[in-house]
Amino acid sequence: MKTGLEHFLQNPDLRAPLAGRRVALLAHPASVTRELTHALDALAALPDVRLAAAFGPQHGLRGDKQDNMVESADFSDPRLGIPVFSLYGQTRRPSAAMLDHFDVLLIDLQDLGCRIYTFITTLRYTLEAAAASGKAVWVLDRPNPAGRPIEGLTLRDGWESFVGAGTIPMRHGLTMGELGHWFKAALGLQLEYRVIPMQNWRPDTAPGYGWPAERTWINPSPNAPNLWMARAYAGTVMLEGTTLSEGRGTTRPLELFGAPDIDARQLLADMRRLAPRHWLQGCRLRECWFEPTFHKHAGQLCAGLQIHVQDPGHYDHAAFKPWRLQALAFKALRLQKRDYPLWRDNFVYEYERDRLAIDLINGSELLREWVDDAQAQPADLDALATADEAAWATARRPFLLY
Repeated sequence: MKTGLEHFLQNPDLRAPLAGRRVALLAHPASVTRELTHALDALAALPDVRLAAAFGPQHGLRGDKQDNMVESADFSDPRLGIPVFSLYGQTRRPSAAMLDHFDVLLIDLQDLGCRIYTFITTLRYTLEAAAASGKAVWVLDRPNPAGRPIEGLTLRDGWESFVGAGTIPMRHGLTMGELGHWFKAALGLQLEYRVIPMQNWRPDTAPGYGWPAERTWINPSPNAPNLWMARAYAGTVMLEGTTLSEGRGTTRPLELFGAPDIDARQLLADMRRLAPRHWLQGCRLRECWFEPTFHKHAGQLCAGLQIHVQDPGHYDHAAFKPWRLQALAFKALRLQKRDYPLWRDNFVYEYERDRLAIDLINGSELLREWVDDAQAQPADLDALATADEAAWATARRPFLLY
């Protein structure tokens, strides 16, 4: 299997249209070749590519910002002597001054296949800026490690944000290159847009189901340490909008959740009692305890649950429903403790001050309202999500490249 970057590096014909044009790269730490050479170094070594600038998304080009919502500054690359611009600092969209440095922007970002992961919002913003300024965007495509499954509610009109790039479900099942085609069509953008495709990517093949088993995993962001996190993320990311710890400050972030004041054993029992059978399939759930070293509940012993999706004997890629599983945990906790302060408020979440983080994450109030409604049943949420998932399966079909 070859990534778009490797295909681009090995095929001079793909690079021929760049002759005489200034090139910029948008990348992060996981933008590497099979030999683990970073894309910036690999492109700089090509005699037929005129590398003029680089860009970094959230967490920075080097991925140095450990926590969420920590901005990065612009700097000059000490070896290449080119400017490196932050798209998660004073601005999240390329400015006119940034755009002046290049003619073609190459985007090489490892995504996690989830709407809230901000790299796809950065993709949208760069496409919009390029269309407005006559610049070109090429995506060097990479695998979606969560594979092709679709899950979750579609973001509703008016709920776009930095964690809600468009009207897509939580788990979209597209690659970055495919998403770029969808954004271009959905937004009516006119620009030179190309995808340098992967070769031999097989998203339905075990054991990786999207992530090729022979590839080294590099964290695309500091709290994305492995494939197992990527599989669970479309559900566990909702914990960012709650008072429950999502495991930041532990060695298994976004694979587990909990708090000092919950009964994890009872929570798991209630989830199993409430759940339609297919909501908890495809994984194993384990009662656990952990003490975060930073972030929510730092220094406190938390009781919680860990989601295990690494065991080939128990992981079922098609059956695993991380968004439904996490929604069910919220529902079970709310039924246990009606007044539990579940929803995190009074803080700025990704530059939004006036809307609850849980609603921004889900792209509407629907998930929260379902959790808080004592009469609402799992079948009610399932009906909403199933309709959205079916609609997206049809809408995305023309943009599939693999």
